[in-house]
Formats: sequence, C-alpha cells, structure tokens
Amino acid sequence: MMKNKIGVLLVNLGTPSAPTTAAVKHYLKQFLSDPRVIDLPRLQWSVILNAFILPRRAPRVAKLYQAIWTEQGSPLLAIGREQVQKLQHYFTARQPNLIIELAMTYGEPSMQSAVDRLIAQQVQKIIVLPLYPQYSSTTTASVFDAFAHALKSHRAMPEIAFIHHYHQHPLYIQALANSIRPKLQSDELLIFSFHGIPERYQQEGDCYAEHCHQTALLVANTLELTPSQWQVTFQSRFGKEPWLQPYTDETLQQLAQNGQKALAIVCPGFAVDCLETIEEIEEENREIFLDNGGERYQYIPALNASDEHIELLATLIEAQLPSDHTA
Repeated sequence: MMKNKIGVLLVNLGTPSAPTTAAVKHYLKQFLSDPRVIDLPRLQWSVILNAFILPRRAPRVAKLYQAIWTEQGSPLLAIGREQVQKLQHYFTARQPNLIIELAMTYGEPSMQSAVDRLIAQQVQKIIVLPLYPQYSSTTTASVFDAFAHALKSHRAMPEIAFIHHYHQHPLYIQALANSIRPKLQSDELLIFSFHGIPERYQQEGDCYAEHCHQTALLVANTLELTPSQWQVTFQSRFGKEPWLQPYTDETLQQLAQNGQKALAIVCPGFAVDCLETIEEIEEENREIFLDNGGERYQYIPALNASDEHIELLATLIEAQLPSDHTA
C-alpha cells in the first residue's frame, strides 16, 4: 500500500461554464489566446480575435452548446467527472492515498484550482494524465504549460510524472477495436476522424499526424480490415492556412457523391464526447454524407467512462507509481 499521498490530474481541453454567449466568449478567448493553439504575432492576433472572431463566433457556438447541454453541464464535463469517480473507486482498495482531480486547460475546473487542491493535501507526487492519446503541441504541450504555470504560486513542488502520449498502448487499441467491432457492418467504410492541426505545425516538429496514423493502422489491423475498408481524415479546421488533410467534411461529401452508401465514423483522438463529436461529427457531417447520396451513417461514440477506458487510464496511472506503492 502507498505510504505517501499521490495526486493524479486527469486533464481535458475545457468547456464553457454555461451555454450562453458570454460564457462561450470567455472560454473561447482563453482557448484561442493560447500561443500553442494560435501562434500568430500576439498584437495582430489579439485585434483579430477580439474585434472579429469572438463577436461572430461566440453566439453561433453558444447555440451549438445549447443543443447538447445536459443537467450535469456540458457532456465533456459530465463524462470527465464520471471518469474521475470511476477511477477513484478503482483505486480505493488498491491505493487509498491516491487522489484524483479533474482539470481543464481552459475553463473550469481550472488547472490552477486542481493543483491547489492537491498541494493543500500535501501530495508527494503528481501524475499528469492529459486525455490526448496522440501528442500534439496544441493539446498535450498546452497541458504542460498550464500545469507548470499553476505550480508557480507554490514553494513546495512535488515529484512530477507527465504522460506524454498513449496512442499505441495495447489496452487503448483493444478498447477502440472492441467499441467498433460490434457496430461496424460489412458494407460500411470505417473513417477514423482526428482533430486537425495546421500543416505548418507538423512541419515544425509536431508528431501528432504520425501518432494518428499509427493509431488508426493498429486498430484497423486488430479489426482485420483491408486497406480499402478504412481511411484517416482530419476535422475541425479553423482559419485560412492549410490543415492536415484529407478533411473529414470534404471526404464524406466526395465519398457519397462517388457512390459510397454506408459509412461508420469514429474519433479516436477524443477521450470524451464533446461538441466536436456530438455536433460536428454526429450531426453536421451526417447531413453532409446523406445530402450527397449516402444512405446509412453511424457515429461510434468515444470511449468515455466505459470499463475498458477506465482500465486503460488506471493502467497508465499505475505505471507511474513507485514500485513499492503498487498493490
């Protein structure tokens, strides 16, 4: 059993506090002001963001959040809390001094508040688990930045373990394959849709695209699919510069127009269903495919708080525990 307290930060991107224009504007400003996400010159980008993007984008995005909001808040927050609850239950008997906190890079619960709570409980070590299987400077590195910034207000700094990626982990690949296998029909093309990043970021050293393709290939091999039965695409592009291609929406349109009638789509880069999967993939891209001649479309949900996902996350955490602290 563990002698000293160890904290775990389960970190996701974030969510507005409410499905209102004001709350969404506040959240988007924090998110889009991160130079890891948008690396344009600060003064130039600040003018564009505040004068043009936020006034136009916030009301539209707020309406999208209103369509998916639940009594527990946004799906990302509600499922994140469920993940923490299940993980805490998993470790109760195994490592009772393990404390798990949910943190968001942007929005609430903030990284600062989560780190403050762990430090207040005098943890000897903090394990940071970004819920991004594939590393990207826009996500994983932003978590590191936020975590390091949160520690600045504390004299005491615990030992730190930071999980960089898990895109090839056997339990992750198996969990994805098991979530797809019972749903995938023999006549359906399987699309692996990952969130996009600017192509320039890849050229500057971001290994995200490589990780995405490795994940998709491992899952396809586990499912024993032939190369003609699956494809990788990238969604959610923003701005005018080229992003990773092929684009999901354009690919679905072309597939339908070229006679593909049945399609299944999964988003392995999302550990939790959120606006980008529920609204963009399950709704908006469904319409694109069906409006262009497709006949059957299914979105396969993220791993969320499934038992296999919790087992994977617990395994990632256990690998960072000192050898004399494991059960």
